[in-house]
This record gives sequence, C-alpha cells and structure tokens, in this order.
Amino acid sequence: MATRARVRAPELVGKGGWLNTGDRQYTLADLRGRIVILDFWTFCCVNCLHVLDELRELEEKHRDTVVIIGVHSPKFVHEADHAAVVDAVERYNVEHPVLDDPELATWKQYAVRAWPTLVVIDPEGYVVAQHAGEGHAHAIEKLVEELEAEHEAKGTLRRGDGPYVAPAPVATDLRFPGKAVVLPSGNFLVSDTTRHQLVELAPDGESVVRRIGGPGFFNEPQGLALLDDDTVVVADTVNHSLRAVDLTTGHITTLAGTGRQWWQGSPTSGPALDVALSSPWDVAVFGGKVWIAMAGVHQLWTYDPGTRTVAVAAGTTNEGLVDGPAAEAWFAQPSGLAATEDRLWVADSETSAVRFVDRDMQVRTAVGTGLFDFGHRDGDAGQALLQHPLGVTALPDGSVAISDTYNHALRRFDPATNEVTTLATDLREPSGAVLVGDDIVVVESARHRLTRLRLPEEAVRVEAVAHRTQRAATEVAAGKLRLDVVFQAPAGQKLDTRYGPSTRLLVSATPEELLLSGEGAGTDLSRELELNPEITEGVLHVSAMAASCDDDPANEYPACHVHQQDWGVPVRVTEGGAGRLPLVLAGMDPAR
Repeated sequence: MATRARVRAPELVGKGGWLNTGDRQYTLADLRGRIVILDFWTFCCVNCLHVLDELRELEEKHRDTVVIIGVHSPKFVHEADHAAVVDAVERYNVEHPVLDDPELATWKQYAVRAWPTLVVIDPEGYVVAQHAGEGHAHAIEKLVEELEAEHEAKGTLRRGDGPYVAPAPVATDLRFPGKAVVLPSGNFLVSDTTRHQLVELAPDGESVVRRIGGPGFFNEPQGLALLDDDTVVVADTVNHSLRAVDLTTGHITTLAGTGRQWWQGSPTSGPALDVALSSPWDVAVFGGKVWIAMAGVHQLWTYDPGTRTVAVAAGTTNEGLVDGPAAEAWFAQPSGLAATEDRLWVADSETSAVRFVDRDMQVRTAVGTGLFDFGHRDGDAGQALLQHPLGVTALPDGSVAISDTYNHALRRFDPATNEVTTLATDLREPSGAVLVGDDIVVVESARHRLTRLRLPEEAVRVEAVAHRTQRAATEVAAGKLRLDVVFQAPAGQKLDTRYGPSTRLLVSATPEELLLSGEGAGTDLSRELELNPEITEGVLHVSAMAASCDDDPANEYPACHVHQQDWGVPVRVTEGGAGRLPLVLAGMDPAR
C-alpha cells in the first residue's frame, strides 16, 4: 500500500458545544481508534445539504468503524444562534454528532475555505484527506475501506457503537413547514417538509383536514403552486423532482426529474421525465409555464405542461449576483418565486437579494449586493439589507412582501418608491407567505405553524444592522498570485480525458478591478493571476470541476464521477502576503 501523507489533526473546539451526543462533550482522544469524517457545513448552504444526503449510505454501511461529525460553521449571523443550529439538525435529519462552532475556531484550525468541506482523520488521529464540494462519497468510501484494512492489521482500529444519541421526538401538527398555497376551497395546503408530507389545513390555518404523502412519496418537499383548480405542483426537493397532486383523490404523480441529482454535463432540456433536476425549492406559474427555483445549481428552469418538457430559463450554474440577459445572469440558491402579470420575483437567498425576471427575459436586482453583505436595514433599496430570504409574495398594489428568513421578519419592497420597509418582526424563520383577503398568512417554519397578520398600513421601525460574512481574509501579495486547485484522483481512478479535458476552472473577482489578469474560463487547474495593487480588499470567485473514472483497462464503460466546488475567497492585498493560493478540491496539498 502506498505511503499516505498524514498531518496531526487539530483538536475539535466549538463554543456552542455538542449536539446529538446526549449532552456529552467529546475530544479527538475519545474517538481514537475510529475513522472520523469531519463535515464542515452550514445550514443555509444547499451544497452542504447535498453532502448530508451523499454521506447517509456510507454512514449506515460503516457505522461500527466510522464516526461522522458535522462541524457547523456559520456564514450568516443567524446561523451562529445555537437554537437555530438545534433546529437545523432536526430539520435536516442529521443522524450523527454535531459540533456547534459559531466562532469558526475549528474551521480555522483545519484551514477550511469553503462550504462544504470533508476532512478524513485516521484511527491514529492524523488527517489523511480533504475534499471540498460535492460528489466525493465514492472516494471517501474507498479510503474508508483501505483505512479499515490497514488499521485492522495494525491493531489500531476500534469497532463498536458510535457517540450518536437521537434527540427525543416532538409532537406538533406541522414540523418545519416550508411553503403554503391557498386552495380553491379556501383551505391551505402546506409542505410539511421535515415529515415528508403535505398537510391540508382548514381556513383557520390550524385544523388538519388531511395529510398527503409521507416518507417514500416525498422527500423534504418545499414549493407549491396551483396548476389548475384540481392540481398542485410540488417541488419535491430532495427527490430532485416535480410532483403533481390531484386534489380530489390525493393521487401523486411525477411531472419532471429522474430522482437523481443533476450534475455538470447532464442534459439541460428535453422530455421532463428524462432530465435530472437539482434541489427544486419553489415553483410558480408564469407565462403559461411552471417556473422552478433550482436552488441546487443556482438557476431558474421551466416545465411546460403542454409539451411535458423542461429547460433552463435563466442562470449559468455560477453562484453570485450578476444581472443582464437571463442566459448570462448569475443566481445564488434561488429559493422563492412569485409571479405577477409582467415579472417573476425571485428570493435569491445566498446573496440576500430580491430579484426579478421580466417579459424580455432580463434579470434585474431590486434589493441586495452580493454573497457577503447582509443585515436588516430599511430605506432606499440601493442600501437596504436582507438576511437569507426564502420567500416572496406579490401584493395587490404592485409591491412584494419578502419572507426575510434569518432576520425573522416580513419586509416589503415597493418598486414605485424603490423603498424597503419592515412589516412585521418576531416571526421565527418565515419561509413563505400567502394572501387571504386583507391578511397575509406567514409560514413560520421554526415555530411549526401558520401565522395570520393584517397587512399593516405603516411600517415597523427597526434599528439598522449591517453584517459581512465573518471569515478572515487571506493575505496575498500584490502582483502575481499563483492559484492552485489541488485535485488528486481517488485511488483506482484517473482523470477522464477520453473526450477532451476533464477539468474546468472559472475565475472572477469582486470588485472586477481586483484582477488585472487571470479571469475567465480554462481547463488547467493552476493559473497565474495578477492582482491590482490599488485594490486592497475583495473576493476571488473560483469554480472548479474535475471528472475521474475507474482506472480499469478491461472495462469498456468505467464508472465516472464529477467533483465540483465554488469558492468565494475574501482576500486582503498586503506587503509580504502569500504568493500562492491553494484550494483543495480533493486530496492533500503537497506543499502543506
């Protein structure tokens, strides 16, 4: 067996303590003898949620040797709230210990630069691999099998039950509901996300009329839209599908998706049941089609009920905030949609923005500036701030209500005045809202209920708060900067070059003036950048992809795997700063 690079693993530290351990606090010494996989995640991040699902099979198969520990490392201020982390662990059915690290102490010790990142620690307490992004479960499982054999032979592997202790279940009619729609009967249909079902409620918003689906039918459903008086379209998020519910019979059918997650290189249009989707989060009918907030790939897609086809409508899969023609725009985890006669409103959650697509297929931003600025500030839309909004609701006067999720508030943007105001506060993680007469009914996800509010005539005054993502900037030197995306193909695999280059690298910057050269797309995972010495701070946006296949000459059709990740790296240009920026996609940085 080849010698494997090893680095002693730093201790696990988190001010918020441990969850899912029965209140026991752990150190790495307590886990010696087990293979430990650290999953650096944050609950706003859809890619992190994908990785949670990727790891479930490995976690079950190797339960007696592997301990997965989620290291919760917040991006948004709200995600540093311990109660919110507790909610997220239940909401997303996390069945392993979680270390709540609100100050990013462990993140910094492990030199993590992106959500999600996976770090593998061997039974003797050494880091042996690091992977950023999605698509690494197959490589990690192979490494786990190698480590099991190696340490079984050395006598350093300890088998047995892990430290996971399940929390006690809580009885409520709804559990972390996502979205709601008003039915022709006047009842509400609510996506009861954590329980994988839809719940029909009477007009009082409390009395349960019936439940539709459940585990095996839906998997964390979110958005709902009326296709006609008898049919509701459902964004079946973790099943990566669109479903239809017959309101008369309760019968469920699949409209779009294959049940598998879309990956780079997959078809982006065609017969709806033959094209994979990626975490559809909301749906709305606009221009005769069902528009889909495809959170998993930062795009908007459409489903045409007449031709039963799907297609990309807006977005490039690059994550960020870029306006312009729909095909060139960038989104960041679009999670809420609302249609009017002339535009489709979009809650673009990771940029804390509200945006819209007009009839000319132009994308424009109403509120929000980018991936790293957020807060709660009213006033002119150009300087107003939101925090990870998940829902938008069109109001009769042409304005739009915003479910400002991480600010626990209902906000309003008025295009006529270009002003943002606050309509209500003290709403626990509102994720959507619907109009009922003069009232607005809000989905209070973290309070597990619908809350009815009278639309206020006057705004609520709130103290303005502005934040930036709290990750420390990487100090780099002005002038030449070597960017190295580290990718080592998993054991038994090689880069797939049968049909051309198997890697892709895309680089840009905010502000654009930060880069004098080196921006754009290419196939080499290393590149020389030139930084502008007159720009002292900014963010480098790096997107990398690599495809590897089983290295078996006898196999004409080897299994292939795509590894991909987007980084937003805050940098500070300083004298004496680093001249090299390594980003690990998979493997270990040889210069570490």
